[in-house]
Amino acid sequence: MNWQTIEIGRQGYVATVTLNRPDVRNAFNETAIAELMQAFRELGADGSIRAIVLAARGPAFCAGADLNWMKKMAGYTHEENRADAAQLAEMLRAIYTCPKPTLAKVQGDCYAGGMGLVAACDIAVAVENANFCLSEVKLGLIPATISPYVIRAMGESASRRYFLTAERFSASDAHRIGFVHEAVSSDRLDAACDEIIKALVSNSPHAVKEAKRLVHDVAGMPLSDALIADTAQRIADIRSSDEGKEGVRSFLEKRKPAWLNQ
Repeated sequence: MNWQTIEIGRQGYVATVTLNRPDVRNAFNETAIAELMQAFRELGADGSIRAIVLAARGPAFCAGADLNWMKKMAGYTHEENRADAAQLAEMLRAIYTCPKPTLAKVQGDCYAGGMGLVAACDIAVAVENANFCLSEVKLGLIPATISPYVIRAMGESASRRYFLTAERFSASDAHRIGFVHEAVSSDRLDAACDEIIKALVSNSPHAVKEAKRLVHDVAGMPLSDALIADTAQRIADIRSSDEGKEGVRSFLEKRKPAWLNQ
């Protein structure tokens, strides 16, 4: 497919989706939103892929919404604005619910909606000199569609501060509040991401998928009888699965599991 705003590369079990609008700091418009949604849905359904990296070209990771797109939105009706926002919300959900593990490789500044892209991924690694900003209130807006993911990533307390102040904060602060998992020097970014990807693709693909679903379903739930029963059912199901049986057998037999030889 001829992508207009992204590139997709594959190496072994890993796919890389690269934001490819460096001239506008990888700001997204309606085309980028549609292409990202399609890419993550297709790669999520691809049995040959075990992990997906979200990366970007140029000095910035993503500056949020494209200015020309924002100019168009200024003339939208309320209903047109709602439909437009719904597309962005669906794109973020496609990344968040993608059955494959996702890694955001943040090589530069990340603002506004770009933070939604990072937060929707399972794991995030950023360069130390990257800056982050939830700048919406400066423009009289709010970070509504990205909020379910950003609040999950950085927590309610940090979200209150940065949603309300629109302060710019550093990668070290992003790491401190849990928004990114690692902040590394620029010459370490590739290696740090490669280490994580190596770990992801070495594990049982089915177990990784179910472990991701487990976190989504259990986080924030009350410790009820229903939750206890559900988790007991999940471990019973995974133990009796083909990969569950193979994993235990290979461990006991001191050999590599079959999924490493596929």
